[in-house]
Amino acid sequence: MSIKIMTSKLIGMAMLIFFSAILGCSKDSSETNQNIVPVEKLLVNKSMAVAAVQAYPSNINTSFNHPDGAYSYNEASSDFGMAALTGWNEDRAYISGGWARATLAPNAVSNGLIAGADLSDGSAYEATFKVRFHSQFDWSRGGKVGFGFLIGEGNTGCDIPTDGNGGSLRLMWYNNGNRVYFQPYVYHRDMAGPCGDTFGKSYPTSGSLVKGETYTVHLYVKSNTGSTKNGWVQVLINGATVLDQSIRWTTNDAQRLIKRLSFHNFRGGKDVAVWGSSQTSYIYFDDLVVNKIQ
Repeated sequence: MSIKIMTSKLIGMAMLIFFSAILGCSKDSSETNQNIVPVEKLLVNKSMAVAAVQAYPSNINTSFNHPDGAYSYNEASSDFGMAALTGWNEDRAYISGGWARATLAPNAVSNGLIAGADLSDGSAYEATFKVRFHSQFDWSRGGKVGFGFLIGEGNTGCDIPTDGNGGSLRLMWYNNGNRVYFQPYVYHRDMAGPCGDTFGKSYPTSGSLVKGETYTVHLYVKSNTGSTKNGWVQVLINGATVLDQSIRWTTNDAQRLIKRLSFHNFRGGKDVAVWGSSQTSYIYFDDLVVNKIQ
């Protein structure tokens, strides 16, 4: 069942309860005029009911089913379940053939579509999505791609979480000069630094990613408790296990929960000379499913 259908049913239930409460306030017909609720108040309460049902969803299920053209903030907010969406750049977001397309601008790093959405705080989440690179995509050195999860303070950007207050799971594509591959990109309490931990894992394990080919990515994160390593991280691509192990994300229980869905698509790295490209490039996404497990 999609989030949109679930939302419609929940809104209907909320409104039924609301109007039942209003009708129940009338003691008899002689008091009818005294119990009429002004239209303005009904609209306010309806708006509050809708917001309460739609805010901070636990589940997202979208196939980006919009006509070709600019992918607006309002469309994206709806697709992500009316979550608090930030960083959306409509100049770099497009719908093409039923896929969401992120644009990576030339001659820069951190130059793509870098957005995120609030999630209902949870201790275990999973996400699945499809991704493909345009047939003329310039690999350059590499960059961040697709959806991921932010834990606690959501450390990224070479901010090593030595304080135990946050972590993140994202995906990179990387070109080592001989082959191009996906690799996990993880921030956690025990990482060595200086930036995200790849655990030495890659997909494919030999050969390179193929432009225009569709890859299905599955991510799973589970918070740890206290200072123990009873958390979990898992990355599957096209059904193959890339990473699957216990992990200590945080050491502060006040920051242990998964709070945001990331959607980071950009080149880099920090050095344009190393990570940049002179070309405008495109990455496509489809069939995003996000489930709160705990």
